[in-house]
Amino acid sequence: MMNRRRFVSTTAGAASALGAVPFARGSELFASDSEPLAVDLIVRGGRVIDPSLRLDAIRDVAITSGRISSVEADIADDAAEVIDATGKVVVPGLIDLHTHYGRNEEGPLVGLAGGVTGWVDAGSAGADQMDDMAAFARSAPQSARMLINIGRAGILPGGDTMDLSLADVDAARAAINRNRDVVVGVKARLTRGVTADDVEVLRRAQEVARSFDLPVMIHMGQTATPMPTLLAQLKRGDIVTHMFAPPPNSLVDDDGQILPGVLAARRRGVWFDVANGRSGHLRWDTFDQIIQAGFWPDTISTDGNTTSVRAESVIDFPNVLSKFLNFGMTLDQVVARATVNASRVFPLFQDRGTLNVGAPADVAVLELREGTFEFVDNYGNTRSGRQRLFPSETVLGGERVT
Repeated sequence: MMNRRRFVSTTAGAASALGAVPFARGSELFASDSEPLAVDLIVRGGRVIDPSLRLDAIRDVAITSGRISSVEADIADDAAEVIDATGKVVVPGLIDLHTHYGRNEEGPLVGLAGGVTGWVDAGSAGADQMDDMAAFARSAPQSARMLINIGRAGILPGGDTMDLSLADVDAARAAINRNRDVVVGVKARLTRGVTADDVEVLRRAQEVARSFDLPVMIHMGQTATPMPTLLAQLKRGDIVTHMFAPPPNSLVDDDGQILPGVLAARRRGVWFDVANGRSGHLRWDTFDQIIQAGFWPDTISTDGNTTSVRAESVIDFPNVLSKFLNFGMTLDQVVARATVNASRVFPLFQDRGTLNVGAPADVAVLELREGTFEFVDNYGNTRSGRQRLFPSETVLGGERVT
Protein backbone atom coordinates (compact mmCIF):
# COMPACT_ATOMS: atom_id res chain seq x y z
CA MET A 1 0.00 0.00 0.00
CA MET A 2 1.26 3.46 -0.86
CA ASN A 3 2.88 5.79 1.65
CA ARG A 4 0.36 8.45 2.62
CA ARG A 5 2.97 11.20 2.25
CA ARG A 6 3.69 10.50 -1.42
CA PHE A 7 1.20 12.88 -2.91
CA VAL A 8 0.37 16.56 -2.73
CA SER A 9 -3.20 17.65 -3.45
CA THR A 10 -3.75 20.03 -6.38
CA THR A 11 -6.70 22.38 -6.84
CA ALA A 12 -7.75 24.47 -9.81
CA GLY A 13 -10.85 25.86 -11.49
CA ALA A 14 -14.46 26.01 -10.32
CA ALA A 15 -17.63 24.08 -11.04
CA SER A 16 -20.15 25.45 -13.50
CA ALA A 17 -23.81 25.78 -12.66
CA LEU A 18 -24.48 22.52 -14.49
CA GLY A 19 -21.82 20.61 -12.61
CA ALA A 20 -19.46 20.07 -15.56
CA VAL A 21 -16.18 21.78 -14.74
CA PRO A 22 -15.19 24.18 -17.56
CA PHE A 23 -11.44 23.55 -17.81
CA ALA A 24 -9.50 25.13 -20.63
CA ARG A 25 -6.80 23.07 -22.26
CA GLY A 26 -4.24 24.54 -19.93
CA SER A 27 -0.62 25.22 -20.76
CA GLU A 28 0.45 22.47 -18.37
CA LEU A 29 -0.87 19.93 -20.89
CA PHE A 30 1.01 21.26 -23.90
CA ALA A 31 4.59 22.08 -24.72
CA SER A 32 5.58 25.62 -25.69
CA ASP A 33 5.48 24.78 -29.42
CA SER A 34 1.85 23.66 -29.03
CA GLU A 35 2.77 20.00 -29.46
CA PRO A 36 0.96 17.84 -26.89
CA LEU A 37 3.05 16.38 -24.12
CA ALA A 38 3.45 12.63 -23.90
CA VAL A 39 0.57 10.77 -22.30
CA ASP A 40 1.61 9.29 -18.97
CA LEU A 41 -1.31 6.92 -18.34
CA ILE A 42 -4.29 5.62 -20.25
CA VAL A 43 -7.25 3.93 -18.60
CA ARG A 44 -8.35 1.93 -21.60
CA GLY A 45 -11.62 0.44 -22.74
CA GLY A 46 -13.83 0.92 -19.69
CA ARG A 47 -17.42 2.02 -19.41
CA VAL A 48 -16.85 5.65 -18.48
CA ILE A 49 -19.64 7.13 -16.39
CA ASP A 50 -19.25 10.82 -15.65
CA PRO A 51 -22.50 12.55 -14.71
CA SER A 52 -20.78 15.96 -14.84
CA LEU A 53 -20.30 15.39 -18.60
CA ARG A 54 -23.51 13.39 -19.06
CA LEU A 55 -21.30 10.61 -20.36
CA ASP A 56 -21.95 6.87 -20.21
CA ALA A 57 -19.99 5.12 -22.96
CA ILE A 58 -16.98 2.94 -23.67
CA ARG A 59 -14.05 5.33 -23.69
CA ASP A 60 -10.34 5.67 -23.01
CA VAL A 61 -9.16 8.20 -20.44
CA ALA A 62 -5.74 9.75 -21.08
CA ILE A 63 -3.74 11.45 -18.35
CA THR A 64 -0.88 13.88 -18.85
CA SER A 65 1.08 15.65 -16.11
CA GLY A 66 -1.46 14.73 -13.45
CA ARG A 67 -4.46 16.04 -15.42
CA ILE A 68 -7.11 14.54 -17.64
CA SER A 69 -5.93 15.24 -21.18
CA SER A 70 -8.49 13.33 -23.24
CA VAL A 71 -11.60 11.18 -22.94
CA GLU A 72 -12.23 9.58 -26.31
CA ALA A 73 -12.86 6.29 -28.05
CA ASP A 74 -9.71 4.36 -29.00
CA ILE A 75 -6.99 6.83 -28.06
CA ALA A 76 -4.02 5.85 -30.20
CA ASP A 77 -1.27 7.45 -28.12
CA ASP A 78 1.37 5.33 -26.52
CA ALA A 79 1.56 5.81 -22.78
CA ALA A 80 4.09 5.01 -20.13
CA GLU A 81 1.41 2.98 -18.33
CA VAL A 82 -1.93 1.47 -19.33
CA ILE A 83 -4.73 0.23 -17.09
CA ASP A 84 -6.93 -2.26 -18.90
CA ALA A 85 -10.45 -1.38 -17.79
CA THR A 86 -12.24 -3.65 -20.24
CA GLY A 87 -15.48 -4.83 -18.67
CA LYS A 88 -15.12 -2.38 -15.78
CA VAL A 89 -16.67 0.95 -14.82
CA VAL A 90 -14.49 4.06 -14.85
CA VAL A 91 -15.69 7.04 -12.83
CA PRO A 92 -14.21 10.20 -11.34
CA GLY A 93 -12.43 9.61 -8.05
CA LEU A 94 -14.99 9.15 -5.28
CA ILE A 95 -15.54 11.95 -2.75
CA ASP A 96 -16.60 10.79 0.72
CA LEU A 97 -18.09 13.73 2.59
CA HIS A 98 -18.59 11.92 5.90
CA THR A 99 -15.70 9.86 7.24
CA HIS A 100 -13.76 9.50 10.45
CA TYR A 101 -10.44 8.86 8.73
CA GLY A 102 -8.80 11.47 10.92
CA ARG A 103 -8.90 9.14 13.91
CA ASN A 104 -6.24 6.78 12.53
CA GLU A 105 -3.37 7.37 10.13
CA GLU A 106 -4.39 4.32 8.07
CA GLY A 107 -7.78 5.88 7.36
CA PRO A 108 -6.85 7.69 4.15
CA LEU A 109 -5.25 4.52 2.79
CA VAL A 110 -8.40 2.53 3.53
CA GLY A 111 -10.25 5.17 1.53
CA LEU A 112 -7.85 4.94 -1.40
CA ALA A 113 -8.34 1.19 -1.56
CA GLY A 114 -12.05 1.87 -2.07
CA GLY A 115 -11.60 4.52 -4.77
CA VAL A 116 -11.82 7.54 -2.44
CA THR A 117 -9.68 10.42 -3.72
CA GLY A 118 -11.18 13.13 -1.50
CA TRP A 119 -12.65 13.03 2.00
CA VAL A 120 -13.95 15.08 4.89
CA ASP A 121 -13.64 14.01 8.51
CA ALA A 122 -17.05 14.79 10.02
CA GLY A 123 -16.37 15.95 13.53
CA SER A 124 -13.97 13.44 15.07
CA ALA A 125 -12.16 16.38 16.66
CA GLY A 126 -13.27 19.42 18.58
CA ALA A 127 -11.32 22.57 19.36
CA ASP A 128 -9.00 20.78 21.78
CA GLN A 129 -7.67 18.34 19.15
CA MET A 130 -8.08 20.39 15.98
CA ASP A 131 -4.45 21.52 15.59
CA ASP A 132 -3.21 17.93 15.48
CA MET A 133 -6.08 16.78 13.29
CA ALA A 134 -5.53 19.62 10.84
CA ALA A 135 -1.87 18.66 10.53
CA PHE A 136 -2.99 15.10 9.79
CA ALA A 137 -5.37 16.29 7.05
CA ARG A 138 -2.60 18.33 5.44
CA SER A 139 -0.40 15.22 5.26
CA ALA A 140 -3.06 12.94 3.73
CA PRO A 141 -2.46 11.69 0.18
CA GLN A 142 -5.91 12.81 -0.98
CA SER A 143 -7.60 16.17 -0.72
CA ALA A 144 -8.78 16.15 2.89
CA ARG A 145 -10.56 18.55 5.21
CA MET A 146 -12.18 18.60 8.67
CA LEU A 147 -15.48 19.55 10.22
CA ILE A 148 -14.90 20.79 13.74
CA ASN A 149 -17.13 19.22 16.39
CA ILE A 150 -18.91 21.91 18.37
CA GLY A 151 -18.07 19.77 21.41
CA ARG A 152 -14.54 20.92 22.18
CA ALA A 153 -13.40 17.40 23.24
CA GLY A 154 -14.68 15.82 20.01
CA ILE A 155 -16.52 12.51 20.02
CA LEU A 156 -17.00 11.25 23.58
CA PRO A 157 -18.40 7.86 24.65
CA GLY A 158 -20.60 9.61 27.18
CA GLY A 159 -21.84 12.23 24.70
CA ASP A 160 -20.04 15.12 23.01
CA THR A 161 -22.14 17.85 24.61
CA MET A 162 -23.94 16.18 27.50
CA ASP A 163 -22.03 18.81 29.43
CA LEU A 164 -23.23 21.93 27.63
CA SER A 165 -20.09 23.83 28.62
CA LEU A 166 -18.26 21.67 26.08
CA ALA A 167 -20.23 23.38 23.29
CA ASP A 168 -17.72 26.20 23.54
CA VAL A 169 -18.22 28.86 20.88
CA ASP A 170 -15.06 30.82 21.66
CA ALA A 171 -12.84 27.72 21.66
CA ALA A 172 -14.26 26.60 18.31
CA ARG A 173 -13.73 30.02 16.75
CA ALA A 174 -10.13 30.15 17.95
CA ALA A 175 -9.40 26.66 16.58
CA ILE A 176 -10.88 27.56 13.19
CA ASN A 177 -8.86 30.77 13.08
CA ARG A 178 -5.69 28.71 13.54
CA ASN A 179 -6.71 26.24 10.82
CA ARG A 180 -8.73 28.16 8.24
CA ASP A 181 -7.15 26.14 5.42
CA VAL A 182 -8.46 22.85 6.82
CA VAL A 183 -11.73 23.43 8.70
CA VAL A 184 -14.60 23.61 6.21
CA GLY A 185 -17.59 23.39 8.51
CA VAL A 186 -19.03 22.73 11.97
CA LYS A 187 -20.48 19.39 13.11
CA ALA A 188 -23.26 19.03 15.66
CA ARG A 189 -24.20 15.55 16.87
CA LEU A 190 -27.81 15.85 18.02
CA THR A 191 -28.89 12.34 18.97
CA ARG A 192 -30.51 11.89 22.40
CA GLY A 193 -27.77 10.83 24.82
CA VAL A 194 -25.08 12.67 22.86
CA THR A 195 -26.23 16.19 23.77
CA ALA A 196 -28.04 17.63 26.75
CA ASP A 197 -29.96 20.15 24.59
CA ASP A 198 -29.99 19.62 20.84
CA VAL A 199 -31.61 22.97 20.02
CA GLU A 200 -29.06 24.94 22.03
CA VAL A 201 -26.10 22.96 20.71
CA LEU A 202 -27.24 23.57 17.14
CA ARG A 203 -27.69 27.28 17.89
CA ARG A 204 -24.10 27.47 19.12
CA ALA A 205 -22.83 25.55 16.10
CA GLN A 206 -24.55 28.06 13.83
CA GLU A 207 -23.07 30.94 15.81
CA VAL A 208 -19.59 29.58 15.12
CA ALA A 209 -20.34 28.80 11.48
CA ARG A 210 -21.74 32.27 10.72
CA SER A 211 -18.50 33.84 11.96
CA PHE A 212 -16.66 32.21 9.05
CA ASP A 213 -19.47 31.73 6.51
CA LEU A 214 -19.24 27.96 6.90
CA PRO A 215 -21.90 25.24 6.71
CA VAL A 216 -23.14 23.19 9.65
CA MET A 217 -23.58 19.44 9.38
CA ILE A 218 -26.12 17.94 11.75
CA HIS A 219 -26.06 14.32 12.87
CA MET A 220 -29.75 13.41 13.06
CA GLY A 221 -31.79 10.40 14.17
CA GLN A 222 -33.30 9.56 17.56
CA THR A 223 -33.19 13.21 18.62
CA ALA A 224 -35.09 14.63 21.56
CA THR A 225 -36.46 17.44 19.40
CA PRO A 226 -38.68 16.90 16.33
CA MET A 227 -36.82 17.21 13.05
CA PRO A 228 -38.80 20.22 11.73
CA THR A 229 -37.69 22.28 14.76
CA LEU A 230 -34.04 21.44 14.14
CA LEU A 231 -34.28 21.87 10.38
CA ALA A 232 -35.72 25.37 10.84
CA GLN A 233 -32.29 26.42 12.15
CA LEU A 234 -30.50 25.27 9.00
CA LYS A 235 -29.41 27.64 6.24
CA ARG A 236 -28.57 27.15 2.59
CA GLY A 237 -25.49 24.95 2.25
CA ASP A 238 -25.95 23.17 5.58
CA ILE A 239 -25.97 19.37 5.57
CA VAL A 240 -28.26 16.80 7.17
CA THR A 241 -26.33 13.55 7.55
CA HIS A 242 -27.63 10.05 8.45
CA MET A 243 -30.80 10.87 6.51
CA PHE A 244 -32.05 7.25 6.63
CA ALA A 245 -31.96 7.05 10.43
CA PRO A 246 -35.18 5.51 11.80
CA PRO A 247 -37.58 7.08 14.31
CA PRO A 248 -37.95 8.74 16.67
CA ASN A 249 -37.74 11.99 14.72
CA SER A 250 -36.75 10.70 11.30
CA LEU A 251 -37.50 12.42 7.98
CA VAL A 252 -40.89 10.72 7.65
CA ASP A 253 -44.11 10.82 9.66
CA ASP A 254 -45.98 7.83 11.07
CA ASP A 255 -47.54 7.22 7.64
CA GLY A 256 -44.17 7.15 5.90
CA GLN A 257 -44.63 10.57 4.27
CA ILE A 258 -41.77 13.07 4.06
CA LEU A 259 -42.31 15.81 6.63
CA PRO A 260 -43.17 19.25 5.19
CA GLY A 261 -40.25 20.78 7.12
CA VAL A 262 -37.88 18.39 5.37
CA LEU A 263 -39.17 19.40 1.95
CA ALA A 264 -38.89 23.07 2.90
CA ALA A 265 -35.28 22.58 3.98
CA ARG A 266 -34.37 21.02 0.64
CA ARG A 267 -36.08 23.85 -1.24
CA ARG A 268 -33.95 26.44 0.51
CA GLY A 269 -30.73 24.60 -0.30
CA VAL A 270 -30.02 22.23 2.58
CA TRP A 271 -28.14 19.08 1.50
CA PHE A 272 -29.22 15.58 2.56
CA ASP A 273 -26.43 13.02 2.95
CA VAL A 274 -26.44 9.26 3.62
CA ALA A 275 -23.50 8.52 5.99
CA ASN A 276 -24.26 4.80 6.15
CA GLY A 277 -22.29 4.13 9.34
CA ARG A 278 -22.49 1.15 11.65
CA SER A 279 -25.05 1.89 14.36
CA GLY A 280 -28.42 3.62 14.36
CA HIS A 281 -28.09 5.42 11.04
CA LEU A 282 -29.80 3.26 8.40
CA ARG A 283 -32.69 0.83 8.71
CA TRP A 284 -34.26 -0.80 5.68
CA ASP A 285 -37.89 0.05 6.45
CA THR A 286 -37.10 3.76 6.87
CA PHE A 287 -34.84 3.58 3.80
CA ASP A 288 -37.74 2.18 1.75
CA GLN A 289 -40.18 4.85 2.90
CA ILE A 290 -37.83 7.69 2.00
CA ILE A 291 -36.73 6.26 -1.36
CA GLN A 292 -40.29 5.33 -2.36
CA ALA A 293 -41.38 8.88 -1.59
CA GLY A 294 -38.82 10.02 -4.19
CA PHE A 295 -36.71 11.88 -1.65
CA TRP A 296 -33.32 10.75 -2.87
CA PRO A 297 -30.04 11.68 -1.22
CA ASP A 298 -28.03 14.58 -2.58
CA THR A 299 -24.80 12.83 -1.60
CA ILE A 300 -23.81 9.34 -0.51
CA SER A 301 -21.09 8.85 2.11
CA THR A 302 -19.85 6.04 4.33
CA ASP A 303 -19.28 7.42 7.84
CA GLY A 304 -16.31 5.07 7.48
CA ASN A 305 -13.12 4.57 9.43
CA THR A 306 -10.31 2.02 9.55
CA THR A 307 -12.56 -0.67 11.02
CA SER A 308 -15.27 -0.29 8.37
CA VAL A 309 -13.81 -3.10 6.25
CA ARG A 310 -14.86 -5.46 9.04
CA ALA A 311 -18.35 -3.98 9.35
CA GLU A 312 -20.86 -5.69 7.07
CA SER A 313 -22.99 -2.56 6.99
CA VAL A 314 -20.17 -0.52 5.40
CA ILE A 315 -17.15 -2.54 4.11
CA ASP A 316 -16.15 0.15 1.60
CA PHE A 317 -17.60 3.01 -0.43
CA PRO A 318 -18.53 0.86 -3.47
CA ASN A 319 -20.51 -1.47 -1.20
CA VAL A 320 -22.47 1.47 0.24
CA LEU A 321 -23.13 2.78 -3.28
CA SER A 322 -24.41 -0.66 -4.28
CA LYS A 323 -27.27 -0.44 -1.77
CA PHE A 324 -28.75 2.40 -3.79
CA LEU A 325 -28.00 0.73 -7.11
CA ASN A 326 -30.05 -2.31 -6.09
CA PHE A 327 -32.86 -0.55 -4.29
CA GLY A 328 -34.03 2.46 -6.21
CA MET A 329 -31.41 4.28 -8.27
CA THR A 330 -29.60 3.81 -11.59
CA LEU A 331 -25.83 3.51 -11.81
CA ASP A 332 -25.31 7.02 -13.19
CA GLN A 333 -27.52 8.46 -10.43
CA VAL A 334 -25.50 6.64 -7.80
CA VAL A 335 -22.17 7.76 -9.29
CA ALA A 336 -23.35 11.37 -9.37
CA ARG A 337 -23.91 11.35 -5.61
CA ALA A 338 -20.34 10.28 -4.93
CA THR A 339 -18.72 12.55 -7.52
CA VAL A 340 -20.18 15.70 -9.06
CA ASN A 341 -22.88 16.24 -6.41
CA ALA A 342 -20.33 15.81 -3.63
CA SER A 343 -17.97 18.22 -5.37
CA ARG A 344 -20.51 21.03 -4.98
CA VAL A 345 -20.76 20.87 -1.21
CA PHE A 346 -17.32 22.20 -0.23
CA PRO A 347 -15.14 24.59 -2.31
CA LEU A 348 -12.13 22.26 -1.95
CA PHE A 349 -13.72 19.75 -4.30
CA GLN A 350 -15.12 22.06 -6.96
CA ASP A 351 -12.56 20.95 -9.55
CA ARG A 352 -13.02 17.28 -8.62
CA GLY A 353 -15.76 14.76 -9.27
CA THR A 354 -15.27 15.06 -13.03
CA LEU A 355 -13.18 13.63 -15.87
CA ASN A 356 -13.37 16.86 -17.86
CA VAL A 357 -10.21 17.75 -19.75
CA GLY A 358 -7.88 19.70 -17.47
CA ALA A 359 -9.32 18.32 -14.24
CA PRO A 360 -7.00 16.72 -11.68
CA ALA A 361 -6.59 13.10 -12.75
CA ASP A 362 -8.41 11.35 -9.92
CA VAL A 363 -10.08 8.18 -11.23
CA ALA A 364 -11.78 5.16 -9.68
CA VAL A 365 -12.00 1.92 -11.64
CA LEU A 366 -14.76 -0.33 -10.32
CA GLU A 367 -16.06 -3.79 -11.13
CA LEU A 368 -19.82 -4.19 -11.43
CA ARG A 369 -20.51 -7.84 -10.69
CA GLU A 370 -23.76 -9.71 -11.27
CA GLY A 371 -24.87 -12.34 -8.78
CA THR A 372 -26.58 -12.56 -5.43
CA PHE A 373 -25.20 -10.23 -2.78
CA GLU A 374 -26.32 -9.52 0.76
CA PHE A 375 -26.58 -5.96 2.04
CA VAL A 376 -26.86 -5.20 5.74
CA ASP A 377 -28.41 -2.20 7.49
CA ASN A 378 -27.31 -0.93 10.91
CA TYR A 379 -29.70 -3.26 12.74
CA GLY A 380 -28.53 -6.62 11.38
CA ASN A 381 -31.30 -6.81 8.78
CA THR A 382 -30.19 -8.19 5.42
CA ARG A 383 -31.60 -8.08 1.94
CA SER A 384 -30.33 -9.46 -1.35
CA GLY A 385 -29.39 -7.57 -4.48
CA ARG A 386 -28.28 -8.68 -7.93
CA GLN A 387 -25.43 -6.22 -8.47
CA ARG A 388 -22.51 -5.03 -6.44
CA LEU A 389 -19.66 -2.64 -7.13
CA PHE A 390 -16.15 -3.66 -6.10
CA PRO A 391 -13.01 -1.50 -6.13
CA SER A 392 -10.41 -2.36 -8.75
CA GLU A 393 -7.90 0.48 -9.27
CA THR A 394 -7.49 4.02 -7.97
CA VAL A 395 -5.63 6.79 -9.77
CA LEU A 396 -4.73 9.83 -7.66
CA GLY A 397 -3.22 12.92 -9.23
CA GLY A 398 -2.42 10.92 -12.36
CA GLU A 399 -0.61 8.13 -10.54
CA ARG A 400 -1.90 4.61 -10.03
CA VAL A 401 -1.97 3.99 -6.27
CA THR A 402 -3.94 0.74 -5.87
